[in-house]
Amino acid sequence: MLTTPLSVSFIKPISSPIVRQRHSLFVFSNLFSTGDVYHANLNIAALSRAGNVDAARKLFDTIPTKDIVTWNSMLSAYWQNGFLEHSRTLFDSMPLKNVVSWNTMIAACVQNDMLDDAFRYFVAMPEKNVASYNAMISGFVRFGHVREAQKLFEEMPFPNVVSYTAMIDGYARMEGEGGIRRARALFDAMPRRNAVSWTVMINGLVENELCEEAWEVFERMPQKNDFARTAMITGFCKQGNMEEAMGLFEEIGCRDRVSWNIIITGHAQNGRGEEALNLFSQMIKTGMQPDDLTFVSLFTACASLASLEEGRQTHALVIKHGFNSYLSVSNALITMYSKCGGIVDSELAFGQISHPDLVSWNTIIAAFAQHGLYDKACAYFDQIVTLGVQPDGITFLSLLSACCRAVKVDESMNLYSLMVHNYGISPRSEHYACLVDVTSRAGQMERACKIIKEMPFKADSSIWGAVLAACSVHLNVKLGELAAGRILDLDPCNSGAYVMLSNIYAAAGKWKDVNRIRVLMKEQGVKKQKAYSWLQIGNKIHCFVGGDPYHPNINDIHVALRRITLHMKVKGDCEGIFLYEAAS
Repeated sequence: MLTTPLSVSFIKPISSPIVRQRHSLFVFSNLFSTGDVYHANLNIAALSRAGNVDAARKLFDTIPTKDIVTWNSMLSAYWQNGFLEHSRTLFDSMPLKNVVSWNTMIAACVQNDMLDDAFRYFVAMPEKNVASYNAMISGFVRFGHVREAQKLFEEMPFPNVVSYTAMIDGYARMEGEGGIRRARALFDAMPRRNAVSWTVMINGLVENELCEEAWEVFERMPQKNDFARTAMITGFCKQGNMEEAMGLFEEIGCRDRVSWNIIITGHAQNGRGEEALNLFSQMIKTGMQPDDLTFVSLFTACASLASLEEGRQTHALVIKHGFNSYLSVSNALITMYSKCGGIVDSELAFGQISHPDLVSWNTIIAAFAQHGLYDKACAYFDQIVTLGVQPDGITFLSLLSACCRAVKVDESMNLYSLMVHNYGISPRSEHYACLVDVTSRAGQMERACKIIKEMPFKADSSIWGAVLAACSVHLNVKLGELAAGRILDLDPCNSGAYVMLSNIYAAAGKWKDVNRIRVLMKEQGVKKQKAYSWLQIGNKIHCFVGGDPYHPNINDIHVALRRITLHMKVKGDCEGIFLYEAAS
């Protein structure tokens, strides 16, 4: 028999190839002489974990009398190291199979995205246990076949907590409110719950935008863990409730990369770019290394701040950490440079992508559209067509947006026709909004109204907003009143509609109507949104809010404004300013 120290050394992780080879030869000689099947099984598993499948197979072949565990260990060794077909062949040659053998093949097929093969093994099993059902139910849920999973769940003689949890996860993933309601009903009916059950239910509610209900379940959770806290932080971030999110984040004792990424992303997506960058600095100080998702969120933060300097520093970190070849990072980089005003850098970033996907093409076209570079956007679309890349609705939305900024009416209509008839893409509200916008900007108000009437769905506030903006430019009071009325029907507290209509009245000299709008806003409790802007000088960001007299440099600001106004008076360009001030 092998001595105790020898058997312990066999199951330690095996590091270098030379050590593995010597180790395996040492094992062979000892096991060949002793025939210790138990220790041989342990060593097959250890070699498999070390990735040395060939050595595991050689050891397997030297065992004179293999038991069922030996066969099952080799089955797992093959598929867990990417050799599923070898597992199949070995399984077929097994002289005797038990339920673990069959379950191993089911798990192997599910993990290799071969659901039909997994189900064939499941059906062929002479005898099934709870683990068999759970493996198959989890496979069905993973691929969205919830009805099939439910059928197996109902057939189970004794479902356990894993079975219930898998079904809750499946129901929660279903589209529509019916799925999450079934998940909650099953959760409430569970005879016993574990920490995973609670976490899956909380996460399901969060993913279905039911954050208040998720919080209620979280509060009832007997022993809260960091996974549940992380799920709840995601919910608060979706609501924009960053104070509550930070409170839970502070409760996490051992923060992993996932929790850091979620809290950084939450701040970045809720317009708190500066806080997101500060959190990243804290993350680095703890020794936690960033990943591609971290950098995508950081670029979002830089874009929200329009901080080109911070964006370039983040770009340097991406290169330093070796994530510059990640497609998602490159796409976020293009967007960041575009929103920070660096359209040349956006194009250079796109040029560094060796194999751009459709998202990459859409991102660079959207960047050119944002900067009003219609010809550039069209040139890149032509490249898409030449390369045989299939555009989608987002591609055409960016192109139509470019047409709007360049007031290209005929080109917009041609693109719309190309999208619908050549590519079979169904137009969404955003596409119609672009058509209405470009025709309105061109002063073709009747054509814009015709598009609205012929739309297959009701116009939303963005579409009427485009009409109202054009009425302000082309001084169409009657249509402006109609557009503002439709916007306020949809959103009674939309201060922008009131202000723009007031500006139209002021431009038309209808001062009584201007006063009427002001009174109406006061009666409805609608307050004009304060305008704000910011600029970066050196490493400091200066914020400006309309009507704020407490800025530390307010005197310098007033002096600069008086100089600008005087300059505009000399040039004769200040009429629009006086009209706006009168309306305000």
